[in-house]
Amino acid sequence: MDALAIILLALLIAGVALVFKGVASLPLLLLVATAITGAIWLWDKLLLSKKRGKDEARTPGVEYSVSLFPVILLVFLLRSFLVEPFRIPSGSMMPTLLAGDFILVNKYTYGIRLPVADRKIIDVNEPQRGEVMVFHFPEDPAVDYIKRIVGVPGDRVEYRDKRLTINGQPLAYRENGTFSFETGGLNYVTAIVYQEKLGEHEHMAMTIPGIPGFVQEQLKTFPYQENCTYNEDGFACRVPEGHYFMMGDNRDGSNDSRYWGFVPERNIVGKAFFIWMNFGDFKRIGTTIN
Repeated sequence: MDALAIILLALLIAGVALVFKGVASLPLLLLVATAITGAIWLWDKLLLSKKRGKDEARTPGVEYSVSLFPVILLVFLLRSFLVEPFRIPSGSMMPTLLAGDFILVNKYTYGIRLPVADRKIIDVNEPQRGEVMVFHFPEDPAVDYIKRIVGVPGDRVEYRDKRLTINGQPLAYRENGTFSFETGGLNYVTAIVYQEKLGEHEHMAMTIPGIPGFVQEQLKTFPYQENCTYNEDGFACRVPEGHYFMMGDNRDGSNDSRYWGFVPERNIVGKAFFIWMNFGDFKRIGTTIN
C-alpha cells in the first residue's frame, strides 16, 4: 500500500508540473488529487488502521496522503464553488484593474456549476450590465479573460466615436481626469478617464486620444456575426440569447467582443469583486472592484 501511495503522490507532483507548463488544467488536477488522496484516506480509515498496532505509525506514503487530503479537499471546494483567485496579466481593464492585481472571483453569483465540466446545475443570479466578469475565452476555453459586461441577451450595443449606446440610449458620461501609464519601450501614454454608468453600475473607463475606437482590420469571424454591422465610425450588435457582449475599461487597449464576438453563458467563470494583493502597489490591497 505504501508503494502505491508513493506512486500516486509522484503522479500528483507530475500533474502540478504539467499545470505550471499549461499542459493540464488546475481544476482537473484538483479533482484527481482530491479523489486519490481521499481514496487513500478512506482505505486507511476502514482497513489499514485496524491492522496497525496501537503505537505503530502510518507508512510515509499513507501519512502524506492522509495529511494532504483535507487541505486539498478544502481548496477544491472553495475554488470550485465559492471563490477563485486570479492574476490580472495586462492593462485591458485599466484604470479599474492594473496588471499585477491579484483578485478574487465569486464562483456562485451566476449559479452553481459542476467542477471541470463547468455545467450549471443551480441558477442563482443573471449577469448584469456593468459587472466585471471572468470567463473562458470563446476562441480558446483554456484561457481565462476578464472584461466588463456591456450587453446582456437581447441588447443592441452600439459603439461609435468612442461612446456606448445601449438599446438606443447613450450612457451617462462625465470626464474624470487623466491616467498615465507606461507602454512598451518606456513610453508614457496619457488617457482621458471618465465615469460611465451601465445599468446600476457606475465605473471608470478611459480612452487614448489619437487612437481609433474600433479597428476593422482586427475583426475576426465569430458565431452570430450576422447580428452586427460595421462601418468607419464603429459598430452595432444585437446580443443573441444565452450570450454576453464584453468590453475592457481600457477601451483603446482591449481585445474584446468588438473583435472576437459574444461570450456564451456556458463560458462564465464568475464575478470579480475584490483585489487582495498587488506586490507593486500595496495601496491597492483590499480594493472593491466596481
